Amino acid sequence: MKRQNGFTLIELVVVIVILGILAVTAAPRFLNLQDDARDASLEGLKGAINGAAGIVYGKSAIEGIESKVSDKITVDNQDLEVAYGYPTKASVEKAVQLDLTNEWQKVTAVDPAPQGNYVAFTLQNYTVSGAAKSCYVLYEEATSVTSAAKTTVKTCK
Repeated sequence: MKRQNGFTLIELVVVIVILGILAVTAAPRFLNLQDDARDASLEGLKGAINGAAGIVYGKSAIEGIESKVSDKITVDNQDLEVAYGYPTKASVEKAVQLDLTNEWQKVTAVDPAPQGNYVAFTLQNYTVSGAAKSCYVLYEEATSVTSAAKTTVKTCK
């Protein structure tokens, strides 16, 4: 008689159980892509704010108003208020050309709240199980000639 080679039923069951355990532990890590996408959007907004603030500061330096407490400047036919050469919290969304109707919204309060003038932005309608997530991009105005405007991100994780 010819002998058959193959796997026993017990070996197949053990392999299926091991694959099931791996799937249960690894799948949540790979399926949590929404928070990663939101964090990437927030980092992108931070980069856009920093880029716009750099352009506004460069224009302010050219015009010689980078050391004034407050002034106005025109960039791309937009009148912007500046403090020490950087956009103020009131004009940063104009400098970035931020869409506050479809994609982004202002956050009224952040925790912990920083000292000084700030504005925060988050993604529109970002809720999980009915509760708003506290992830945002925070822009703080420049407070003196030696302290530049600061942009920070609080991620969704």
